[in-house]
Amino acid sequence: MLEIHYFRQKADWLIERLKIKNRHVEELVHTIKNLDEEKRLIQTEQDSLLAKVNTLSKEIGGLMLKGDKELALQYKNQVSSLKNDISLLENKLKSISQQIFDYIVQLPNIPHLKVPAGDSAAHNEVVYQSNHNLTSSNSILPHWELIKKYNLANFEWGAKISGSGFPFFIGQGSKLQRALVQFFLDYNIERGYTEVTPPLLVNNDTAFATGQLPDKEGQMYFVSQDELYLIPTSEVPVTNIYRNEIIDSEKLPIKLTAFSNCFRREAGSFGKDVRGLNRVHQFEKVEIVQITAPDKSYETLEEMVKHVQGILEQLELPFRIIRLCGGDMSFASAMTYDFEVFSLAQQKWLEVSSVSNFETFQTNRLKCRYKDSQGKTQLAHSLNGSALALPRIIACLLENNQNEAGVILPKVLHTYFGNDRIC
Repeated sequence: MLEIHYFRQKADWLIERLKIKNRHVEELVHTIKNLDEEKRLIQTEQDSLLAKVNTLSKEIGGLMLKGDKELALQYKNQVSSLKNDISLLENKLKSISQQIFDYIVQLPNIPHLKVPAGDSAAHNEVVYQSNHNLTSSNSILPHWELIKKYNLANFEWGAKISGSGFPFFIGQGSKLQRALVQFFLDYNIERGYTEVTPPLLVNNDTAFATGQLPDKEGQMYFVSQDELYLIPTSEVPVTNIYRNEIIDSEKLPIKLTAFSNCFRREAGSFGKDVRGLNRVHQFEKVEIVQITAPDKSYETLEEMVKHVQGILEQLELPFRIIRLCGGDMSFASAMTYDFEVFSLAQQKWLEVSSVSNFETFQTNRLKCRYKDSQGKTQLAHSLNGSALALPRIIACLLENNQNEAGVILPKVLHTYFGNDRIC
């Protein structure tokens, strides 16, 4: 959620910056600005009346001591009338505050100045690409055929039990998932992240605080009887650990990692892009989250990008790093880098991670603050990234490492998997 100072001091600048995200919000921004001005005038009037009440209340006591009951009664009547006016003003303030809140939550985060303009993935900026051969022969099988060949998962079982997009992993497929999760967690923990295991269901306040609500409500599974949402990513519960918290600056940065199942409805997905593991409704993912001071957050973002890059280098997969343009960014992000791995059989890039800085957008909703070295309380910055999501990683491991002897796994997975190949 955007901080109110943008509307008071930088309304025109805010309107121009949000055009980078293809949002035309001039009317909405000025409505919020005008409501805020009205609110502050009412607050000033209320403060003035409260001061009068305090002054009269003190004088009433003195008048009673002097025995001037008549004047004391007049002052009491004035105080009663003033308190009624104050109550009316308080109701106005609550109403206007709610209107401001309802409008502000409709606005996305402000993109960083380095975010390129554009309205689709075609305008994203490739900032790095690994040196791999991306050509394939006709004998290369897509991962869904390899899954069937080596009996790694069963999509029909999943469809019967839950519906399409809920694969059943089997045998070596289940073992590969466990191997990847353990490798990812170990890699993160060795680099200073503390592992947590979060709940998979969250309440409305939790989903709102990280920006899933109201923006992504249609993509989330909802348990209506309990009014709980299945998490689309462990970022949601993990970041919310620090909701309504004031953190000592010495404890920053906070670095957490979590493995969880993730659930996404993926409404509107269809066609060849959903074949196999390309797009599923339930999947496994390891997440990294950091809470840090504002002056360190972009340094932290680059550190997290290097961290995810290191994982993909150990997996020996062809990958590239993309800085998203404004039109392809999420509602809550100020800057996002996507990681894509190349599917050799499908001859296309598949996203496996997003690493984002949300600046104060989430922490303002969370009321996650810290005390700086001068003891001043201010909003922290939040960041997160996938390290990594499993389905497309598995798809590309299978497609890119197949040969006559099976699927040859990268060296880093041999001990975790207990073998050097799937066969």
